[in-house]
Amino acid sequence: MFEDLTLKLEKALNKVIGQGRLSEENISATLREIRRVLLDADVNYKVAKTFIDNVKRKALGTEVLNSVTPGQLITKIFYDELAELMGGKSFEISINPNGITVILLVGLQGSGKTTFSGKLARFLHKTNADRKVLLTAADVYRPAARDQLKTLGKQILTPVFTIEDSKDAVRIAKESIDYAKENGLNTVIIDTAGRLHVDESLMDEIAAIKKAVNPTETLFVVDSMTGQDAVNSAKAFHDVVEFDGVVLTKLDGDTRGGCALSIKAVVNKPIKFVSLGEKLDTLEKFHPDRLASRILGRGDVVSLVEKAHDQFDESEAEDLQKKMMTNKFDFDDFLKQIKMIKRMGSLKSLIGMIPGANKALKNTDIDDKQLVVVESIIQSMTKRERKNPEILNGSRRKRIARGSGNKVQDVNRLMKQFKDMKKMMKMFTGKGASGLMKNKLKNLRLN
Repeated sequence: MFEDLTLKLEKALNKVIGQGRLSEENISATLREIRRVLLDADVNYKVAKTFIDNVKRKALGTEVLNSVTPGQLITKIFYDELAELMGGKSFEISINPNGITVILLVGLQGSGKTTFSGKLARFLHKTNADRKVLLTAADVYRPAARDQLKTLGKQILTPVFTIEDSKDAVRIAKESIDYAKENGLNTVIIDTAGRLHVDESLMDEIAAIKKAVNPTETLFVVDSMTGQDAVNSAKAFHDVVEFDGVVLTKLDGDTRGGCALSIKAVVNKPIKFVSLGEKLDTLEKFHPDRLASRILGRGDVVSLVEKAHDQFDESEAEDLQKKMMTNKFDFDDFLKQIKMIKRMGSLKSLIGMIPGANKALKNTDIDDKQLVVVESIIQSMTKRERKNPEILNGSRRKRIARGSGNKVQDVNRLMKQFKDMKKMMKMFTGKGASGLMKNKLKNLRLN
């Protein structure tokens, strides 16, 4: 995420970080370079100009404390302004306390509204057990839209409402709310039609739906990879529909960041959610401060710990601790850890949350297929071999390689990695290891 932007910003900031003191000359030179970086990232030019002006004013008007280097100061100012540019804080979705919560989704075709409908329903189920959600298929133009929403509904055990023979999106939206009332459902998510471009008929229909259902929340769903075009369409939608928040989809594939950095300033509406993949569990609340940290190459340790906490089972953690303390960690345990990592997201996205990892691994190919290879090798072992890795001689390794569709070298490489990892774990078996491990596991379980 934003790899190009991060590397270019680090290069530009390094010019002033190494300076002994801040001056108007070196600040101006650095900010000219950063302005070029932002424009290359497809940030709206007015937004880029205002951002640079704010950073320059604060940098020149701030006394440098004895304990703070000029580089640290300019980086802190830059971080604060980035976070503020994207909204400054996270925003909750609005919930109707006295009736049905209606969430209307709008956006261009291909922005990911239908998939986001399923993700949002799952997110609401997970974060609030009282939410009983109904998905409404009000896209009457795209042939597969209704079927896609029904498929998503089955996956997350959520009912889907539509009227099969109707082309009246307003009627479908209105009747879905009546259906929710009759069936004890308190949240309705309405998926509407998109277009390849903003047109009058689309806007008239969306405006009519909004007037008919009076939504609690209207969200504009946008493909973040479309850059400034997304910002322009957001403004056009907001002029007609006046939405309450923005959802950025496909953020994991965006290397530039122009949409994320521009859209809040242009439409003055908060980014509420970001989608980081195709799977239904890849929806997250948007945290401007965390994204600003990632853009500056500092990673996002808080989100990483939250992801680990979501997938970490306390009983498994205690069992793993005991095995590590007695050096009985085997391939079954290794396989469990791999599956947990896969549930947390792609390797690339997880590495991006580790401070400095993107820079250190910028020339390394990070591919989730590597985990698939490891899984296939372990699953080709017998139960006895998984429990007793030391019995894996040459003939057994050849059989495992054939059975998993890999080379013997791949099996040997895994064996070496596993052996190295066990050596590292022995460090925890000495004095004070138990307390250290408990603290690490405790930190993972913090909310």
